[in-house]
Amino acid sequence: MSATQAPAARADRIRPGGQYKTALVTGANTGIGSAIAGRLARSGLQVYGVARNLDKLQAVAEATGIKPVAVDVSDTDALAEAVSGLEIDVLVNNAGVSANGNILDATRESVDAMVDVNLRAVLHLCRLVVPGMRERNRGHVVNVSSIAGHYNFFGHTAYHATKAAVHQLSRQLRNDLVGHRVRVTEICPGRVETEIFGRNMGGSPEAIEQAWDQYYEHYESLTTDDIVDAVAFALEAPERVNVGLIELMPTLQVPGGLTFVESR
Repeated sequence: MSATQAPAARADRIRPGGQYKTALVTGANTGIGSAIAGRLARSGLQVYGVARNLDKLQAVAEATGIKPVAVDVSDTDALAEAVSGLEIDVLVNNAGVSANGNILDATRESVDAMVDVNLRAVLHLCRLVVPGMRERNRGHVVNVSSIAGHYNFFGHTAYHATKAAVHQLSRQLRNDLVGHRVRVTEICPGRVETEIFGRNMGGSPEAIEQAWDQYYEHYESLTTDDIVDAVAFALEAPERVNVGLIELMPTLQVPGGLTFVESR
């Protein structure tokens, strides 16, 4: 292209650096997961969207063309059966749960749920899927983590611990895959406009609305498109480039005590 030529318009597609044909995205029924799955599907990849809520997952499938895989990621046996025989080029570990409170007042159920979904499922999916990537010498693991895995602030202690473990797993995978063209990227968002706070407050329509008013209405937050663009950047990089870590936060949010300034 000459210096006088204008660059081509940016298409709403992901053109991966490798010859990727398939992807598996967990938590694909809503929020960040459905946005990533949709963008990958529009890029021409066969996308397997994993979630336990079949109704929501089916709605995403009808809108985007992904293949719905209704399974609870905390059920290791069911998860293994669901991915058996699949050749996955892009694994997006996105499913996650959170709960209010620190470890002093956490319940056994909330701790187990966060460990099972946020960490154990990620470990097992890597165990099940990544060996095939290594054998084919092609693949990309994208772990959607959180700034909670890198910074400490009040509350959500078990959530912080699970996300810190995902951060270390992402680093360790690079060692496990040394010498192979399998890339690993950790995406660490700050506050994103999703339903996670509403689910923490009970998950009812009223709770979702209350959470929106409390956490988003007067603040400038990230959107799911921002996260998808970060994933696209990592996937589109040339094969010689591994984008290891992308941290995204709203401009008006800083991690020191999780300071968040109202937008003006």
